[in-house]
Amino acid sequence: MSIDVDYLVIGAGAMGMAFVDVILTETDATVALVDRYDRPGGHWTLAYPFVRLHQPSAFYGINSRGLGVDRVDTAGSNAGHYELASSAEVVAYFDQVLSQQFLPTGRFHFFPKSEAADDGTVTSVLTGARHDVRGTTVVDATYSRVTVPAMRAPAFPVSPQVRWMAPNELPEITRPADGYVVVGAGKTGIDACLWLLGRGVDPDDIRWIMPRDSWLLDRMNIQPVEGFYDSTVGGYALQLEASAEAESVDDLFDRLERTGQLLRIDPDVRPTMYRCATVSRAELDTLRQITNVIRLGRVVSVEADTITLESGTIPTSPNTVHVDCTADGLQRRPAVPVFADDRITLQNIRTCQQVFSAALIAHVEATVSDEEKKNELCEVIAHPDSDIDWLRTTAANTRTMSRWGREPGLGEWLEGSRLNSMRIGDASALTPDQVAVSMRVLRNLGRAVRNLERLLGEPSTG
Repeated sequence: MSIDVDYLVIGAGAMGMAFVDVILTETDATVALVDRYDRPGGHWTLAYPFVRLHQPSAFYGINSRGLGVDRVDTAGSNAGHYELASSAEVVAYFDQVLSQQFLPTGRFHFFPKSEAADDGTVTSVLTGARHDVRGTTVVDATYSRVTVPAMRAPAFPVSPQVRWMAPNELPEITRPADGYVVVGAGKTGIDACLWLLGRGVDPDDIRWIMPRDSWLLDRMNIQPVEGFYDSTVGGYALQLEASAEAESVDDLFDRLERTGQLLRIDPDVRPTMYRCATVSRAELDTLRQITNVIRLGRVVSVEADTITLESGTIPTSPNTVHVDCTADGLQRRPAVPVFADDRITLQNIRTCQQVFSAALIAHVEATVSDEEKKNELCEVIAHPDSDIDWLRTTAANTRTMSRWGREPGLGEWLEGSRLNSMRIGDASALTPDQVAVSMRVLRNLGRAVRNLERLLGEPSTG
């Protein structure tokens, strides 16, 4: 079979779906979407069953369709914050988007369980059948290479005598363990620890291997602005003030922590990692119950009675459950131009806001013809990994917001986008106190960028 389309999109994960939605909504273009899995949703289709979004459902998914019921949770560790969709909800949502919105347009083709080559050859991994899909533009929605534990084996040897499992298997445990070792300190490790504690495991029975401590974000500061103005826009004002006034990197992190913009699990250990993981204050208090935290570097090997790490060893046993939370998640890839000839490579253009980034890239593709101008509006912001990346990404985000604000018509789209976590809403409804907060933001934008660049050792672009 041969078909001609305007866009051949490779990857039906969240970014691919968000891109396709805007193209189908804002243009008359035709799209073919290819994915190696059977359903849309990418890594969500393989995620552990107790995973939830770390950011509100209110600005996740696609631009044209809400996710969830637009409510604030009233119970549990997320009480007081907007709801967080579960993996099952996210997968069902993307199924509905594909079947109820994309396919009925008549301008959309879906090739599940298939691989696509850049020349447009789409091959079924089930039958070997080939289709010639001629796309004017190829869209790579797989460049971020999101990886969850269920997708791969550990990167170090593990004895077959060891009870070793991905978080997906935790709910399937049918016999007690000698104890639990959580390997990895990122979002997945946090989720595994919270799940174990929430199921009644004694904190003293959990050992948490934490190669690097992480700066964490207070989820209260990442909420829809309406109803949370003080913590969201107010939080941003505090970040900019700290960024503008800090005399050193250490001074900056002290200010950010003091004003609640960054959190850490152990107040006595200075974090060196930052990957946008969020927690509620209740979750942070729960995590602090685990006191047996192993800070001896990364795991080198796991034997029946010994775990070898870069800087030492610890004992274990065959009946200890070891939870693999070491997958890299969203990898930090080299930045490449989003727009290059007849190819679009989806990447973050706002830190840790993948679906918003993909949707905005699609809008720019639909409304801007000049490739240089497109790339100016869609400057890539590489995913953070280390503490110093907070400075880099904050400076880049601030520069980008200023650039978007100068682009005719773009502000209207941003204010209308449900995926835009920074949209203000009706500015005329702001109270005098809220207007004062907005003025603090405006006063410190330029000062913050210049000082962050100084702290990073970069020349000022003032």
